[in-house]
Amino acid sequence: MNGLFDLNRAWFPYEPSKPAHLLPPIVLAYAGDAIYEVAVRQYLISLPNLRPQHLHRSATGLVSARAQSNILAYLDPVLTEDEKDVVRRGRNAKSGSIPKNADVLEYRHATAFECMIGYLYYTGQQARIQELIHSSIEYMMHRPK
Repeated sequence: MNGLFDLNRAWFPYEPSKPAHLLPPIVLAYAGDAIYEVAVRQYLISLPNLRPQHLHRSATGLVSARAQSNILAYLDPVLTEDEKDVVRRGRNAKSGSIPKNADVLEYRHATAFECMIGYLYYTGQQARIQELIHSSIEYMMHRPK
């Protein structure tokens, strides 16, 4: 990974103020959260049931801290060493506050997952993002409840 932002592969032409490896983990998680949310919404809109209440409930089941924590545990065996390093940085980052509907460990793992997605985006690894998010959604949609 060269850590260089490629304007030709980005969604929008706004270069980050620093190379990806120098961005704070919370900043990477901030971007990763949005990227993952868009992917989940696009997936849900590809399904036949487009009622807003159903879309919202389904999205919440995929983007909650608990869901992202479960996803990270599922993905761990297939992550590269670089990705695991970014996950560690994200997990150990201090965010300041924890949402009232998530426990601390789930929230830290969710932040780590989002940090990794943000890092992959800012290092131009869109194919890897698609691979990991597709695998994540498939896992969450078909796992035993």
